[in-house]
Amino acid sequence: MVSPVSTMAGINVDINIGIPLPPAIVFSSPPALIVLPETYVYVAPDVDVDIFFYDGWWWRPWDGRWYRSHDYSSGWTHFNNVPSFYRGIPSDWRNDYREHRWKGHQWDHQRIPHSQVQRNWRNWEKNKHWEKQKNWGVKDLQPRQSRPQLKGVQPQHSQQHRKAVKPQHSQQQKGHHEKEHGGKKGK
Repeated sequence: MVSPVSTMAGINVDINIGIPLPPAIVFSSPPALIVLPETYVYVAPDVDVDIFFYDGWWWRPWDGRWYRSHDYSSGWTHFNNVPSFYRGIPSDWRNDYREHRWKGHQWDHQRIPHSQVQRNWRNWEKNKHWEKQKNWGVKDLQPRQSRPQLKGVQPQHSQQHRKAVKPQHSQQQKGHHEKEHGGKKGK
């Protein structure tokens, strides 16, 4: 069971740059994840807000901005852009999850313990683990000829480029993350 919680007296602000931080999410245990087909983006479908794991980072949209952390429950910092991986995530992924459908095909998604994702995400992507697992768990899904490039877009770090970037999908229906930090990092 997880739920967002408010902070006392609105003291939820990053005083270094003055951008408010998202409300904390309280987890009774580390969240189970699923991998979204064709992406290597992991989502926590049992959380009421969008929270993603991609390339060693946890990501979440909030109040028209994006935040990332190496920990799913704390340490969120503002990220200047919409993560690149987010553009490849359907806005209705939660409906697909609930209906066990992906692109009109039966989707037998697999719940993955947090600890397994933390230990294996890098090797899974490198070795194309999920492509080898029954087409991402989607019956009759035809493999893509080549996976779209999700990496390589660099963040803008200058103060003049700090602006709110609204996610293209509602925060309750969609949220995405991306690798834009220039190199793979993980725990």
